[in-house]
Amino acid sequence: MQDVAQEAGVSPQTVSRVANHSSAVKPATRIRVEEAMQKLGYRPNYAARALKHGHFNNIGVVLFNMTSYGNARILNGITNAALDNDYAVTLHQIRYDSIHTLQAAINRMKQLPVDGVIVILEKNLPDVNSYVPLPDLPVVLISEEPSDHCPTVDADQYGCSIAIVDYLLSNGHSTVYHIAGPTSSRAAQSRERGWRDALEQVGAPIPQTFIGDWNADSGYQAGLALANNPQCTAIYAANDQMAYGVIQAYERKGKKVPGDVSIVGVDDSLVGLVPRLNLTTMRMPFDQIGRTAFDMVKWQCNGQHVPAGVKTVIPTQLIERKSVRSIG
Repeated sequence: MQDVAQEAGVSPQTVSRVANHSSAVKPATRIRVEEAMQKLGYRPNYAARALKHGHFNNIGVVLFNMTSYGNARILNGITNAALDNDYAVTLHQIRYDSIHTLQAAINRMKQLPVDGVIVILEKNLPDVNSYVPLPDLPVVLISEEPSDHCPTVDADQYGCSIAIVDYLLSNGHSTVYHIAGPTSSRAAQSRERGWRDALEQVGAPIPQTFIGDWNADSGYQAGLALANNPQCTAIYAANDQMAYGVIQAYERKGKKVPGDVSIVGVDDSLVGLVPRLNLTTMRMPFDQIGRTAFDMVKWQCNGQHVPAGVKTVIPTQLIERKSVRSIG
């Protein structure tokens, strides 16, 4: 910093202000300092800055899967929010086949230079409601169910199922068949529970549930079975990939969507991937979930109170295309 100050003809304090993006520097002086930094190869020492200011401008993210559509979009929201706020993001992936707790994941993050942690809680962990964050390491959960000790945010997974079932019933279908996600998924559990409760509330028959794995092939296999069932006029698949698999299975059987069956998915994840996409779906606001989770962590890092035991709900949106028909 002394070398940069000498090169630019300014004080070390001015160099510090430029390095910390302070507005209290004249534009011409800032340019001169930045040119000196570039010439001398100066880079701020972030470890020293953290010791001085008490934070790293770095948020940790814990998750089980980085390749699933929902998690990828949530990560996109987090990283864009971090970029907008001059933060970095550190990722920690939990293996599905390992024995783990929320406490163990946070302990791993505590060893890294992070100011707070976001956990994408797609799978049940045994200590979700017993874990108490430390005062100096805020934790936010992206979770369908609120936690007793951590702020939470997510879309309304349960409510989206209620809305989808009501939509299909309002189009004249007597019941709705469901292809659920894997039993290990908290979102899949909530979506299945919402589907079941929505049918029970109106006294509609509750058909057998098909269990998929979020992939199109599992939807295809369920679709082959359902295509042979003349009672099945409406299907709610827990994500778009499985819904697309169902459509392919019906076409294989020589049947049409929505002529022979109406189908609704979740996520709105196939736009730009499937040409002439006609699938009606419930759009999940994954990017906004990620941005909101980042904001909630940052607020806590800045000393603001974010209540625990309460879930911040980001609204979903029904996107009507051409995979549902009304029957009389």
